[in-house]
Amino acid sequence: MRHPSPLFELKQVSCRFNQVAALSQISLRIYPGERIALVGPSGAGKSTLLSLLNGTLAPSQGQVWVMGQNLAQARATSRRRVQRQIGMVYQQHHLIRNLAVIHNVNAGHLGYWPLWKAAWSLVWPLQVDQAAAALAQVGIADKLYARTDRLSGGQQQRVALARVLVQNPAVILADEPIASVDPERSRDIMDLLRHLSDTTGKTLVISLHEVDFARSHCDRVIGLREGKLRFDCPVSAASDSLFRDLYALSGEPQAVELR
Repeated sequence: MRHPSPLFELKQVSCRFNQVAALSQISLRIYPGERIALVGPSGAGKSTLLSLLNGTLAPSQGQVWVMGQNLAQARATSRRRVQRQIGMVYQQHHLIRNLAVIHNVNAGHLGYWPLWKAAWSLVWPLQVDQAAAALAQVGIADKLYARTDRLSGGQQQRVALARVLVQNPAVILADEPIASVDPERSRDIMDLLRHLSDTTGKTLVISLHEVDFARSHCDRVIGLREGKLRFDCPVSAASDSLFRDLYALSGEPQAVELR
């Protein structure tokens, strides 16, 4: 059986900020339908890798191919077409807090709407049914017209997920989406991300510090440390010792919860 073409392919990619190497000689492929956890200590290069995948950052060296396009050589229109297929979920949500929830959800259309339509929707919300359906899918259907800043942190993260749903991308990239919520809400959000991936077939790439969630909610794990790829394997092959070595500090194991 023929293997599908990769959604993403990094070929010997390095990324530097001044004299600091954020990523060094990374090569990997990500295929449709995968659920991938990016793990590693702070400063390992996880956020940089996600920025390369969504095209907001260019590599210092090597090639980044996304959906068959070499982003460095793609025309602006082709780049935008590719980026519309990539949804981002951020730790800090990136919501406009003094607007109603529907306006933040409708921001998922901005890659498709002309400027006049986006401006008119702020006066008279458009595609209300689609926004309501997305909010229902993430479990907060009753918050359609609530002010965003009156929601809890977990509810705001769900608004951010609903925004991605109306965008309807092929892949969801999530950068530490549970870092700013309590443990119970963390599990809710991780369950929701896995459910969305299962039910829609969307590829999921999520950066995490929580090893247990990487194991329980993903099928492949990529370990980064000091900008280098330390391992890339199925979750079933990722042993406790592999994670402990990844998080080791100056030769001594760092506290990593493993169950």
